[in-house]
Amino acid sequence: MTEEAMARAKAAFEIEAREVLRAGEAMDMQAFSQAVKALKDAPRIGASGCGHSGIACRHFAHLMCCIERPARFISPAEAVHGATGFLQKGDVMVLVSRGGKTAELLPIAQISRAKGVLVITLTEALDSPLAALSDIVLPMKVEHETDKYNCQGTSSFLCTNAIFDALQAALIEETGFQNEQFAVIHPGGAVGERLNADKQ
Repeated sequence: MTEEAMARAKAAFEIEAREVLRAGEAMDMQAFSQAVKALKDAPRIGASGCGHSGIACRHFAHLMCCIERPARFISPAEAVHGATGFLQKGDVMVLVSRGGKTAELLPIAQISRAKGVLVITLTEALDSPLAALSDIVLPMKVEHETDKYNCQGTSSFLCTNAIFDALQAALIEETGFQNEQFAVIHPGGAVGERLNADKQ
């Protein structure tokens, strides 16, 4: 590996650590609190995004299921072909778009509003079209990705996941979710063995 490549790799750790801290500092905690309440009260939760944002939304849907908040990732491509039928009045739809203009997500927001589904959006662009269609906007703030062109969705992906992780951490407290509940739905793997060790 060249010295330049090694230096870039080491810098990536520093950049991402800095950006995650920045995301926490930039968070609107009033909006965050509203989002936690909405997610707590929602019968079902949908999540959608494109590219890296979509991968983060899959992670978020899984996180919600792990604390027994029924959730699923809704593909932006499938959303406008019937998949938004998953959502009913009173549910929550979570959308992620750093620029707030992702064309595939705008119809999802419009459908959600027409159905009485509350829309939460994560975005840097608080005055964007997607933000305007949202009930709650959670601000993202990312200044540096890890590549030298500041182009790849690396730090922004990590910060999106950090916000989602923070939402889950808050929901565990707000809902009184217990580890014993997790043991029931997670019997597999090393985690399952540890959680269920006392039952054997």
